[in-house]
Amino acid sequence: MKIIRLSAENIKRLKAVEITPDGTVQVITGKNAAGKTSVLDAIWLALGGGAASKETPRPIRDGEDHASVTLDLGDLVVTRTWSKGATTLTVANADGARYGSPQGMLDALVGRLSFDPLAFTRLSPRDQSAALLDLVDLDVDLDDLARRRQGAYDTRTEVGRDLRALNGQIVGLGPVEEGVPDVEVSAADLAAAFQAGLEANRRAGDARQRLVNARGIVEQLEQDLVNARASAKAVQAEVAALPEPVDIDALDAQIRAADDTNRAVRRNAERDVAIARRRELTATHDELTATIEAIDAQKAAALAAATFPVDGLGFGEGGVTFGGVPFTQASSAEQIRVSLAMAMALNPRLRVIRILDGSLLDTESMELIAAAAAEHDFQCWIERVEDDSEAAVVIEDGEALA
Repeated sequence: MKIIRLSAENIKRLKAVEITPDGTVQVITGKNAAGKTSVLDAIWLALGGGAASKETPRPIRDGEDHASVTLDLGDLVVTRTWSKGATTLTVANADGARYGSPQGMLDALVGRLSFDPLAFTRLSPRDQSAALLDLVDLDVDLDDLARRRQGAYDTRTEVGRDLRALNGQIVGLGPVEEGVPDVEVSAADLAAAFQAGLEANRRAGDARQRLVNARGIVEQLEQDLVNARASAKAVQAEVAALPEPVDIDALDAQIRAADDTNRAVRRNAERDVAIARRRELTATHDELTATIEAIDAQKAAALAAATFPVDGLGFGEGGVTFGGVPFTQASSAEQIRVSLAMAMALNPRLRVIRILDGSLLDTESMELIAAAAAEHDFQCWIERVEDDSEAAVVIEDGEALA
């Protein structure tokens, strides 16, 4: 089904035009602001319903109070009128019988008529991906997958930051010091032992001095010999009961070394805590990595199972791909060919495609479009500022020149 005749009155810049397209490519040409874009918009306004109304909230030509478009599609005649803010739509068959739900009938017929192949080639890779995803039926919510993946990615980034900080802390603590006890040494206990040793040694010295004194008395005081000997024996017995002298130097060395030992104990304990935390963070990091990989796999599986409008289309990290190569790296001819194929796949019943800004097309591209339209039995309406082909319709001041 194609457009056999287009009639439009007071649509945007148009005054009144009637066009009977000839062939598969209908070029609409004219100077800027002459109304050539309005011709293509008239097609979309007649068929698109609410979607077209959003794109063109003021379809009536300035200074006029009504507008109309009639499309003769052969089996159907579509007429839409606008007047005083209201719009009326009728769809009739070849016998003149009208359909009860005209817009619903057109929605099933039109599909994605507004798809502009050239507009698709000029989109950014991100917008191309969004446009293609809008055309593909997937069994997963890609936005939900993207949110879940971003959440896992952000959390993993934080965990990775903590891991790097812990690794730096562990390296800063240095290697494990061997021979260090598990708990800190009590400097107070060592000091008490030191004082006790001093006291014991003092008592021992006193005892030894008394022995010397007693012997002196024996020598000097013969008259007190008996008493002195008794005293000497007693003191000698006391000396014999004394313990071995305390090693004060060793205790002093331990006291001096206690601070170093305790620092080493604390470093070892801190290292053990950091290593345990690193194990926890590493496990969390690995789990998040597995989550991200699972989400990526789910998305890849969904996209692999999707049916694309053109064989060879797909998605990569950078956007839409064709034949495994980024779409933006395809040649201009390939981009136009693929975009045309997408547009044609989306409009199987009404075989009409609009191309705005056709002035950007060179001769080779125009020939490519004409060949594709002929091969697939489509009708292309193309807007161009200049075109000297005999079939081109020239629009001047809102009207078609004879």
